Formats: sequence, structure tokens, C-alpha cells
Amino acid sequence: MNAITILDGGMGRELHRRGAPFRQPEWSALALTEAPDSIRQIHLDYIQAGAQVITANSYAVVPFHIGNQRFAAEAEQLADTAGRLAQEAARSSGRSVAVAASLPPLFGSYRPDLFDPAAAPSLADPLIRGLQPYADIWLAETQSSIAEAAFWKSRLPNDGKPFWVSFTLDDSLPDHPPRLRSGESITAAAQAALQWHAGAMLFNCSRPEVMADAVCEAAAAVRAVGRSLRLGVYANAFEPAENGMNAANEGLDEIRTDTAPPNYLRWAQQWQAAGADIIGGCCGIGPEHIGVLANYFKT
Repeated sequence: MNAITILDGGMGRELHRRGAPFRQPEWSALALTEAPDSIRQIHLDYIQAGAQVITANSYAVVPFHIGNQRFAAEAEQLADTAGRLAQEAARSSGRSVAVAASLPPLFGSYRPDLFDPAAAPSLADPLIRGLQPYADIWLAETQSSIAEAAFWKSRLPNDGKPFWVSFTLDDSLPDHPPRLRSGESITAAAQAALQWHAGAMLFNCSRPEVMADAVCEAAAAVRAVGRSLRLGVYANAFEPAENGMNAANEGLDEIRTDTAPPNYLRWAQQWQAAGADIIGGCCGIGPEHIGVLANYFKT
């Protein structure tokens, strides 16, 4: 087995758990102005737990969360703050830690139907400008469709930094073959990632149960063309939603009781066996989970 790269866990729910300013719809963006020290400390706690890659808190810097007016006035500065806080934590930790710049869904999580390629550039460009001085990795995450991810790849500067893409899966039917929330296949997504020369393809913000099959299919698609591509997983801890989760972040989803660190590790072992060599956590997965992952995979 290849060595495992350990990612951090979620930011928004960790801010909420610690009592930092947090309300809908601003979600984790609120702390960028009202509690930046909390963000920096959470980054540090993930690093101390063993994370080798931390993700800048820019996910909620989109009109969906902060509104059109504030986005127009402050998006670049908020993205700059998110990147700076992550780099400050990485540098002060004394450890070798990479900062992934979060490139989020621009029109709402889990909603491939809302993606608007004509409007996307005006939303993406301030985030790219704000994050670029701090990014070690460009991470397009929680992407619901290939088109959404392809847009981010096409918009990024040719700066030599690795491009990682992370797709969110339709987890409403966990016993069915894995697919993106757009309905597109994992094989098609892997083929696209190879065309983009992505440094890694991951799956995030979906139920732990659906991840291993997705990794297996992606690994098979990559082998079929004789190529290599790093694969990864960072699942969420949300309670399953009977009719899907298209209203993501409009309210606080319940956290499952069966995603305690030992159980999460058991899922992570399945992902590793399927071919993943990048593993972390998403919403509801905290430093205690990352510590257990790091202790297991680094020994």
C-alpha cells in the first residue's frame, strides 16, 4: 500500500461546536471577520492531530452564503483572509503542511442543476485572486458535476500548483452503483480528471458507506487506460436525508451517532483497501477523528 496523506476535517461544524460566531446562511464565512483566531486555532488543532494538508476556509465565500452585495464588495478580501489564516497556522506549526485553497460550488452545494457557466467567472475570479498567494494546492471540492469541476480547472492560472478535484456523490441510494449528484458515472469523472492532469481525484461530503465503491470504480477506470491518479476520500457525518440533501447549508443537518473516530477509521480502512491514499474528513469530522486516522496510517 502507498503511504496515506492525511487531510484535515470539517471547519464549519467545528466552529459551531466551539461556540464561534456561526449562523445560517453565512455558515463558516462569518468567522472570517468575527472570529479569525478561532479559524487559525482549528487549523492548528488539525495539524497537531496529524493533518498534512489543511483546507483554507473559503468554501462559504459565495453569494449563496454571504449574499450578492457582500460578495461583490468583500469576496476577494475574505478569500485572502481564509488563505492567510491557513498559511499562518501551517507556518507556525513547525511541521510540513500544505494549504489547499478551497474552490467551492459557486451556486449552492449538491445542486448541479444550478451551475451557470456564463455567471461563474465573475464569482470564481475574486476567490482565485484572494487565495493564490497562499495556495499550495488548488482544490475544487464538493463538485456535483463534471462541468462544474471542468470550469474551475479552465479558470485557474497556469502557476504550476497541483489541481485536485473532489466530487460529491449521490448518497440517497447507498446500495446502488456510485454516481455523482449530476447522475454522471464515476468512470466519466475519472476520465475527465485524467484529461485535466489532476494531481488527485477525491470524493467528499457524502456518506461514508458510498465511498469505497466509488474509489474502486475510479481506480478501475484509471487502470483501464494505463495511467496513474491519486485517489482520496473525506466523508461527512450527516444523518442520511430521505429525499437527498439539495437544501444543503440552509439549516444545520443532524450529526450521526455512529461516526465516532473508531467507526470512522474502519470506513477509512475500507477506502484505503479500495485504492485511496488521501484520507480526511468533511462536515462533522473533527480533530479527534483526524488524530485517530493519523495514528493508524502513520504507524
